[in-house]
Amino acid sequence: MTVTVREFRPADAPGAAAAYSAGRPHLVTTPEVIRWLAARPHYHLLVAELDDRVVGTARFGLLVDSAEPGQAFLNISVLPEHRGHGAGSALLRGGEQALAALGAARVHGWVDDEPAALAFAARYGYRGGRAAHFGGLDLTTGLPPLPAPPAGVELRPATDFRSDPYPVYLIDVAGAQDEPGDIALNDQPYEEWIAEVWQRPDLDHALTTVAVVDGTPAAFSAAQTDGATRYWSAFTATRAEYRGRGLAKLAKLDSLHRARAAGCTAAYTSNDGSNAPMLAINARLGYRRCATELKHTRDLA
Repeated sequence: MTVTVREFRPADAPGAAAAYSAGRPHLVTTPEVIRWLAARPHYHLLVAELDDRVVGTARFGLLVDSAEPGQAFLNISVLPEHRGHGAGSALLRGGEQALAALGAARVHGWVDDEPAALAFAARYGYRGGRAAHFGGLDLTTGLPPLPAPPAGVELRPATDFRSDPYPVYLIDVAGAQDEPGDIALNDQPYEEWIAEVWQRPDLDHALTTVAVVDGTPAAFSAAQTDGATRYWSAFTATRAEYRGRGLAKLAKLDSLHRARAAGCTAAYTSNDGSNAPMLAINARLGYRRCATELKHTRDLA
């Protein structure tokens, strides 16, 4: 049986979503999101096909917000039962060749912290780096109680900002500037943020909480869902001048309470291994580590 690597087609979305999350319940996605991502101008997707079935994907593109040109991302996923038979290698070669044609000089990707995946990355010259930890939370077993907001603080759903999301954008940009990482990023333009973040199909505006201080949006916790029972904490951030007041934790806890009331039963999140403040917040909210990924990098000669 021969694996075929080809460009993604919209009909591949269910198989691509399954390849992405199979064996990794902490990764929350849907076929709708896969189709939406594949239509984005800077996002590319290849699939590995075996006997007319999608068994793996390569997701890649240039990091257009990088302050250093030539930076790119490439992530490979293969169904567990089809690993070790060449699909991952074929996807990696196809993704690297396409990135080289786009002008990429350095490729960054995330690899599951387990022996076979790490050995695969090392075999193809990828160097391991920083860690990201995933946390899982069973929403059916209870949450810490939601305290009354401090004086002057309101907790509002993002639906209240649909007509003018610019204040939420300012929080997001402020948080991104301080997000741990090894790539310097430029601020994402507002129009691009609208298209890439605010209009993302799995962003649940009703479950996303914005903390407003004396009328000014100061912090938020963005929620994505699979449209059923699984919740993903996409990003939590606070504007610099409002930090140290517990607003991030308050917004995230409020969002989780909204999610449980809406019928979500499992919540997941991820943080850089050096982001001690958010890791501590998540631990206090009840998240327990369920997986780890390691950043890997290779220079394209």
